[in-house]
Amino acid sequence: MGSIRVETIYAAPIGAVWRALTDPEELASWLMPNDFQPVVGHQFTFRTHPAPGFDGIVHCEVLEVELERRLSYSWVGGGVKTQVSFTLEPHGAGTKLTLLHSGFAGARGVLVQKILSTGWRSMVLRRLGEHVEAMAAG
Repeated sequence: MGSIRVETIYAAPIGAVWRALTDPEELASWLMPNDFQPVVGHQFTFRTHPAPGFDGIVHCEVLEVELERRLSYSWVGGGVKTQVSFTLEPHGAGTKLTLLHSGFAGARGVLVQKILSTGWRSMVLRRLGEHVEAMAAG
């Protein structure tokens, strides 16, 4: 099975990065509109523009919440069922974030993995970075 791994360091404290990952409004500002709650078992959706073979809705369930350390949820959309995990670690005055999106299987999985790989890199490396650094700056 295939996976996407993105690692980066933000010039922002762990608390700001955690808030950007777990507060529904903060999450919507850099990723997608959602009804997320950081509670294991909570089912939620992300919503975006539909595309061929994708209705624009990602169905998720929170699988793991370890305060300011680790967050994971299932990700079902575009005909594939996968899992997204974020791990946070202190890095000097900043935060190291590791995203792992795993479980891509079969021909459709390879296609979706390729599409999401570009999206995650843009979202995590650029949009989330800009968002948490602005939050940290006040």
